[in-house]
Amino acid sequence: MDKNSFFWKIVEGSAPPPPCAKTLGLSFVEIDGERGTIETKFEAVEMFLNPAGNVQGGFLAAMLDDTMGTALSSTLDGGQFAPTVNLNVQFHRPARLGSIKGLGRVVMRGREMCHGSAELWQSDKVVATATGTFVIRKI
Repeated sequence: MDKNSFFWKIVEGSAPPPPCAKTLGLSFVEIDGERGTIETKFEAVEMFLNPAGNVQGGFLAAMLDDTMGTALSSTLDGGQFAPTVNLNVQFHRPARLGSIKGLGRVVMRGREMCHGSAELWQSDKVVATATGTFVIRKI
Protein backbone atom coordinates (compact mmCIF):
# COMPACT_ATOMS: atom_id res chain seq x y z
CA MET A 1 0.00 0.00 0.00
CA ASP A 2 1.37 3.37 -1.04
CA LYS A 3 -0.35 6.49 0.33
CA ASN A 4 1.18 8.40 -2.63
CA SER A 5 -0.73 6.28 -5.16
CA PHE A 6 -3.37 7.76 -7.44
CA PHE A 7 -6.21 6.30 -5.34
CA TRP A 8 -5.03 7.95 -2.11
CA LYS A 9 -4.53 11.25 -3.94
CA ILE A 10 -8.22 11.10 -4.94
CA VAL A 11 -9.22 10.32 -1.34
CA GLU A 12 -7.23 13.27 0.04
CA GLY A 13 -8.59 15.58 -2.68
CA SER A 14 -5.30 16.35 -4.47
CA ALA A 15 -6.41 14.49 -7.62
CA PRO A 16 -9.88 14.53 -9.21
CA PRO A 17 -12.04 11.41 -9.18
CA PRO A 18 -12.70 9.71 -12.51
CA PRO A 19 -15.82 10.96 -14.34
CA CYS A 20 -17.61 7.61 -13.87
CA ALA A 21 -17.22 7.86 -10.08
CA LYS A 22 -18.61 11.40 -10.14
CA THR A 23 -21.59 10.24 -12.24
CA LEU A 24 -22.39 7.52 -9.68
CA GLY A 25 -22.09 9.98 -6.78
CA LEU A 26 -19.29 7.90 -5.21
CA SER A 27 -17.95 8.95 -1.83
CA PHE A 28 -15.81 7.11 0.70
CA VAL A 29 -17.09 6.42 4.21
CA GLU A 30 -14.35 4.16 5.59
CA ILE A 31 -11.19 2.72 4.03
CA ASP A 32 -8.77 0.16 5.46
CA GLY A 33 -5.94 -0.23 2.95
CA GLU A 34 -4.11 -2.70 5.20
CA ARG A 35 -7.07 -5.09 5.21
CA GLY A 36 -8.34 -4.20 1.74
CA THR A 37 -11.82 -3.24 2.90
CA ILE A 38 -13.96 -0.24 2.08
CA GLU A 39 -17.35 1.31 2.72
CA THR A 40 -18.62 3.51 -0.07
CA LYS A 41 -21.72 5.60 -0.62
CA PHE A 42 -23.48 6.26 -3.92
CA GLU A 43 -26.36 8.56 -4.76
CA ALA A 44 -28.96 7.01 -7.09
CA VAL A 45 -30.53 9.86 -9.07
CA GLU A 46 -33.46 10.01 -11.48
CA MET A 47 -31.32 9.49 -14.58
CA PHE A 48 -30.44 5.98 -13.23
CA LEU A 49 -34.06 4.78 -13.30
CA ASN A 50 -35.51 2.19 -15.67
CA PRO A 51 -39.14 2.35 -16.96
CA ALA A 52 -40.36 0.56 -13.80
CA GLY A 53 -38.91 3.34 -11.61
CA ASN A 54 -36.05 1.24 -10.18
CA VAL A 55 -32.31 1.79 -10.53
CA GLN A 56 -31.25 0.10 -13.78
CA GLY A 57 -29.02 -2.93 -13.18
CA GLY A 58 -26.08 -1.57 -15.14
CA PHE A 59 -25.72 1.30 -12.68
CA LEU A 60 -25.79 -1.15 -9.77
CA ALA A 61 -23.14 -3.28 -11.50
CA ALA A 62 -20.96 -0.18 -11.93
CA MET A 63 -21.39 0.66 -8.23
CA LEU A 64 -20.36 -2.87 -7.26
CA ASP A 65 -17.35 -2.70 -9.58
CA ASP A 66 -16.32 0.68 -8.12
CA THR A 67 -16.69 -0.68 -4.58
CA MET A 68 -14.52 -3.74 -5.20
CA GLY A 69 -12.10 -1.81 -7.38
CA THR A 70 -11.51 0.90 -4.80
CA ALA A 71 -11.02 -1.69 -2.04
CA LEU A 72 -8.24 -3.18 -4.18
CA SER A 73 -6.91 0.24 -5.23
CA SER A 74 -6.39 1.12 -1.58
CA THR A 75 -3.76 -1.66 -1.42
CA LEU A 76 -1.83 -0.76 -4.59
CA ASP A 77 1.57 0.86 -4.95
CA GLY A 78 2.18 4.04 -6.92
CA GLY A 79 2.21 3.42 -10.66
CA GLN A 80 -0.19 0.48 -10.44
CA PHE A 81 -3.82 0.10 -11.48
CA ALA A 82 -6.11 -2.93 -11.50
CA PRO A 83 -8.68 -3.22 -14.29
CA THR A 84 -11.59 -5.61 -13.91
CA VAL A 85 -11.33 -8.75 -16.04
CA ASN A 86 -14.45 -10.51 -14.75
CA LEU A 87 -17.56 -9.28 -12.96
CA ASN A 88 -20.34 -11.54 -11.65
CA VAL A 89 -23.42 -9.69 -10.40
CA GLN A 90 -26.51 -10.90 -8.56
CA PHE A 91 -29.56 -8.66 -8.13
CA HIS A 92 -31.59 -9.37 -4.98
CA ARG A 93 -34.25 -6.63 -4.85
CA PRO A 94 -35.02 -3.33 -6.57
CA ALA A 95 -33.00 -0.27 -5.64
CA ARG A 96 -34.71 3.12 -5.47
CA LEU A 97 -33.67 6.75 -5.65
CA GLY A 98 -31.39 7.88 -2.86
CA SER A 99 -28.38 6.72 -0.94
CA ILE A 100 -26.88 3.27 -1.54
CA LYS A 101 -24.16 1.88 0.73
CA GLY A 102 -21.40 -0.29 -0.71
CA LEU A 103 -19.25 -2.73 1.24
CA GLY A 104 -16.23 -4.18 -0.55
CA ARG A 105 -13.23 -6.31 0.24
CA VAL A 106 -10.23 -7.91 -1.34
CA VAL A 107 -10.76 -11.67 -1.03
CA MET A 108 -7.39 -12.69 -2.49
CA ARG A 109 -4.51 -10.49 -3.62
CA GLY A 110 -1.72 -12.02 -5.62
CA ARG A 111 1.14 -10.30 -7.42
CA GLU A 112 -1.02 -9.90 -10.56
CA MET A 113 -4.42 -11.58 -10.11
CA CYS A 114 -6.85 -10.51 -7.39
CA HIS A 115 -10.39 -11.41 -6.36
CA GLY A 116 -12.89 -9.15 -4.64
CA SER A 117 -16.46 -9.11 -3.41
CA ALA A 118 -19.00 -6.37 -2.79
CA GLU A 119 -22.52 -5.76 -1.54
CA LEU A 120 -24.89 -2.85 -2.07
CA TRP A 121 -27.32 -1.97 0.70
CA GLN A 122 -30.37 0.31 0.76
CA SER A 123 -32.77 0.71 3.70
CA ASP A 124 -30.86 -1.99 5.63
CA LYS A 125 -31.45 -4.59 2.88
CA VAL A 126 -29.04 -6.08 0.37
CA VAL A 127 -30.01 -5.02 -3.15
CA ALA A 128 -27.12 -6.55 -5.12
CA THR A 129 -23.88 -8.49 -4.64
CA ALA A 130 -20.91 -9.24 -6.85
CA THR A 131 -17.58 -10.97 -7.13
CA GLY A 132 -14.84 -9.88 -9.46
CA THR A 133 -11.40 -10.68 -10.78
CA PHE A 134 -8.82 -7.96 -11.30
CA VAL A 135 -5.33 -7.89 -12.79
CA ILE A 136 -2.63 -5.58 -11.46
CA ARG A 137 -0.83 -3.61 -14.17
CA LYS A 138 1.69 -0.79 -14.28
CA ILE A 139 0.49 2.58 -15.52
